[in-house]
Amino acid sequence: MKAIVPTGGRGTRMQPITFSNNTHFIPVANQPLIYYPLETIAEAGITEVAITYNPGWLEIVKQHIGDGSRWGLKVSYILQEKPLGLANIFQVCQDWLAGESFLLHLGDNIFADGIKDQVDYFLDQKPDAMVTMVEHPENTRLGVPYFDKKGRLVKYVEKPKNPPHKFAIPGLYFFQKVVFSCFTGEDKIRPSARGELEINAPFQWLINHGYRVDVKEYKGKWLDPGKFDDWLTANQYLLDHNLKEVKYPKLDQSVVIEGRVKVGKRCKIKNSHIRGPVSIGDNVVLENAYVGPYTSIDDNCRIENASLENSVVMKDVEIYNVDKPIDASLIGSQTTIYSQPHAHKTSFFVGEKSRVIL
Repeated sequence: MKAIVPTGGRGTRMQPITFSNNTHFIPVANQPLIYYPLETIAEAGITEVAITYNPGWLEIVKQHIGDGSRWGLKVSYILQEKPLGLANIFQVCQDWLAGESFLLHLGDNIFADGIKDQVDYFLDQKPDAMVTMVEHPENTRLGVPYFDKKGRLVKYVEKPKNPPHKFAIPGLYFFQKVVFSCFTGEDKIRPSARGELEINAPFQWLINHGYRVDVKEYKGKWLDPGKFDDWLTANQYLLDHNLKEVKYPKLDQSVVIEGRVKVGKRCKIKNSHIRGPVSIGDNVVLENAYVGPYTSIDDNCRIENASLENSVVMKDVEIYNVDKPIDASLIGSQTTIYSQPHAHKTSFFVGEKSRVIL
């Protein structure tokens, strides 16, 4: 069995961060979002993965993922020339799959408790396709499975107005090679109104043609950090559950540490208070700073005379001389935040679709 992980998409829900960055490479709990799918795929025993990418992104994707050896994976890169939908993701991978069964794991979904149960079920039961199902209070913004009286899947509807239950379909899909029949013939699937081959279309085609499509409930924690608030929630959850008791380097006596705190290499920390769970990357400078719970600070940041908590700070950020606490923030790479003493005005250099709260 093989796996496909896409890295394309427009990332509109995370603008303005995604104007200059790909959603999949924004850090959550101090590692790029896409690392979580790759970890769970490897833990499930799959070793061959195709990473799909859009034109112009290959080198950036390779910089982050490489050959996959850090996860024990063999990674291949496949171009999706146009954003023609999720079904087109595996359509362009048909030659690479070479007739094997496969799963499609969206690169911006986190199945925090692993996907081995899903993989094992699919390999043991051998349905023609399978969707994963999670209980979700806002399933009107996702795909929803519809069942007959015998509990068999009869419809897969994207974003229905009045779903019959609280279940939704997250970004983990399974197929046998028969699915490629949906792309040929007079009754082949067609692009939707927005010009894309939607992911529900192949499943509906298989159901309509009498193939077996199973539904397997995922009972672990599913995270979809595709919006600002969801990103902070995912960061909180992963720091809470993945950050164990950590040994950190010997620090200056002026540093107070409480709880679970991870400190990277070559950090310089003085006269600061850190209260976990907190993850700090490499080459970070903290001086006269307070870093509160649920904060992740990426590499090469400098924070002086400032206080922050419940925030995601990306690489190469400078924050200094800020007299108000910073809370619930996502701060993009190479950002500088500071205040001038005795200033009687506020100055901004802010990109479009930003959010500023004073």
